[in-house]
Amino acid sequence: MPESASITSNLGFPIDVCAVAFDLDGTLADTLPDLFASANLMLRDLGRRQTERETVRAYIGQGIDKLVERLLGDEAGAELAPELRNRAGGIFREHYRENLTRESSLFPGTEQTLLKLRGSGVKLACVTNKTDAFTRPLLAGLGVLDLFDEVICGDTLARKKPDPLPLTWCAERFGIAPARLLMVGDSQTDTLCARAAGCPVVCVPFGYRSGMELHELDCDAIVPAVSNLFELIRLPRS
Repeated sequence: MPESASITSNLGFPIDVCAVAFDLDGTLADTLPDLFASANLMLRDLGRRQTERETVRAYIGQGIDKLVERLLGDEAGAELAPELRNRAGGIFREHYRENLTRESSLFPGTEQTLLKLRGSGVKLACVTNKTDAFTRPLLAGLGVLDLFDEVICGDTLARKKPDPLPLTWCAERFGIAPARLLMVGDSQTDTLCARAAGCPVVCVPFGYRSGMELHELDCDAIVPAVSNLFELIRLPRS
């Protein structure tokens, strides 16, 4: 992992930004422990074989329904029947609701970075494919919900990441051009969304990339931690 920001495209830095949109799972917070526990509790209840932590890591990023489908689909070897998908999804959600913030935690420096950005006049958004029912309680449990001007979840709009709508909608809400909205994420879901929306995008290396290598992500820069964003952006003048 690089010691300082690693520029991976021709985008010139520092860039002027008016707002920053953060992915949640794998970018702001390490949520894998509670997702992993909930996955195995679901599999236990269904009489299925327990899974590995890294398997769950590879399946995070496209919402709970996709996570459940991939966990069960691999073992079943075929497309899931709607009845099983719905039942398994309900079981997972019940366990995840009970374990939402048991072991999940912000990555080091995250809260301080959000506070500094907000104090500098930068608008903040959390843009995630996690549903609202879990996103807001998780952010509240981590103590950062009130730091975001907008929270856009997987069920907030008609389409979710990698569709550009969450970011274009966010830019419109903030009254800025997409080029002034920086996306910070950890996966191809985030980079595809940002590229389609016309937003610059920076990635962190410690998230959940669905099996992709870090260098495969089409991002403008890779930073060791979100606190390194300040090496890449020019804050609004007060």
